[in-house]
Parts: sequence; C-alpha cells; structure tokens
Amino acid sequence: MKLMRVGQAGNEKPALLDADGKIRDLSGHVADIAGEAITPAGLAKMAAIDPKSLPELMPGRIGACVAGTGKFICIGLNYSDHAAETGATVPPEPIIFMKATSAIVGPNDDVIIPRGSEKTDWEVELGVVIGKTAKYVTEAEALDYVAGYCVSNDVSERAFQTERSGQWTKGKSCDTFGPIGPWLVTKDEIPEPQNLGMWLTVNGQKMQNGSSKTMVYGVAFLVSYLSQFMSLHPGDVISTGTPPGVGMGLKPPRFLKAGDVVELGIEGLGTQKQTFVADH
Repeated sequence: MKLMRVGQAGNEKPALLDADGKIRDLSGHVADIAGEAITPAGLAKMAAIDPKSLPELMPGRIGACVAGTGKFICIGLNYSDHAAETGATVPPEPIIFMKATSAIVGPNDDVIIPRGSEKTDWEVELGVVIGKTAKYVTEAEALDYVAGYCVSNDVSERAFQTERSGQWTKGKSCDTFGPIGPWLVTKDEIPEPQNLGMWLTVNGQKMQNGSSKTMVYGVAFLVSYLSQFMSLHPGDVISTGTPPGVGMGLKPPRFLKAGDVVELGIEGLGTQKQTFVADH
C-alpha cells in the first residue's frame, strides 16, 4: 500500500493511492496514518479494504506521510561515498542525531531558509517508519518492526551544524527542514531496501544520483542498533543518511538561496518538490 495524508496543514485526511493513481479516503476506517493504524494489525486491516469502495479525494496538498511522530532520528555519514566527499572517515558505529519533530512538513511544502543562514543544504534520504514498539531487537528480526519507507529530505544548515559549538541538532531542526512523503510505502512493496536508486536536483541540475546499496549500516542493523539505546514506537522515523552530491561536498561548495527549487525521489517511494523561501 501507498498510504498518504491529504489536506491543509493540521487538517489532513488519511488516504491511500490506488493502483490507478487515484487518492482514496481512509477517514471512515482510521483516524490518521499514525499509531495503531500503522501497526501490523492496523496495516492488515487497511490492506483488506477494497480501494474502489473508498471515496475518491481530489488531488490537493499532500501532508507528511505519517502523523504523531515521537522521534525523528537521523544517521550521519552513513554512505561511504558521501563520507569520502566530505573528507570524513566512516564511523565505527552509526552517528546518531535527532531532528526536531517540529521540522516535519509535507513533501511539496515550501522550505524556509532560517534567518542568518548562509549554508542551507540538501540531502535525499531513505526514511524508515516504525510500525511496532522495538526494544532490544536483533538484526534478524528488525524488519518485523518496520511499517514501511518514505522519501526524506534531511535539509541542513551547515554553519549552524558544524561551525558553531555544540551538537548537530540545531543545524538540522529548523522549521520545515523535515519534508517526508509523499507516501508511506508499506514494506511488502519494498522487499529490498538496500538497493534503491536515489536522486536529487537543484533548479533542474542533477546533484545527487546514488543508491541505498552504498549505505554503511543497513536498515535492519540501524533498527536493531537504535533499539538497544531507546524504544522505537509506531510513527517514529529514521532518516538513514545521504549519498554523495550535497552542497557542502562540492568544490567550491554550493548552498541554497531563496527561489531555488529542489526535486528528489527514491525508486518506488515517489518524489518531492520544494521551493526554498526566505524567513522574513
């Protein structure tokens, strides 16, 4: 299934995209794409519904593909080729940082360049949405705890992130810095998350063109690893790192300015398109 949320911010309806590309209203069956609805039992209930029995919704704004996210966890330097372009070495264990959930927006919403920013950057990433509580799980069973996958743009302000003292979180958590969606694609549609093509363009110019196969730490490892330190709950999102081609890694570096348009996508998971605007 391709699950989504459609409507104005704060008033989205749960929906699914049917085989004909029509958006079908799920609000008669679930309150939102969140919590109990994305557990194994909740997903099975939705999968049993005939999409043609659901009312059709007119295309409109697409919201973040999951609601009620308690934790937005990101993994740094998780692609060997991206680590190389930034001059960093692959870490012996995953680099973990948190992105504030207040950064989450829809996949095509405007992204606001924060005041004082000079180094706003892009990162196409594979997002993993948790579907049931995971604590101390093994790598072999880790994917049982995944509801599905989505496109994530880990927008970053590099000066805030690396040139000011403290941790990375403040360069990652600015309002609108977390577009996710358009869909939460259930894991049965993505049997091999470690071989997905990924791309990103800025103003039509291809900047990132990679694959999840160059991830250092794969999805199953990351879910297991994180669950050793914290419980993962339905709706939590893990953004798993980016392939090469970010602005910071270019020579000379290139960063985003007001009016720039970023488009990105992952094989099987849909596309995003954001216009970057100044924060007045």
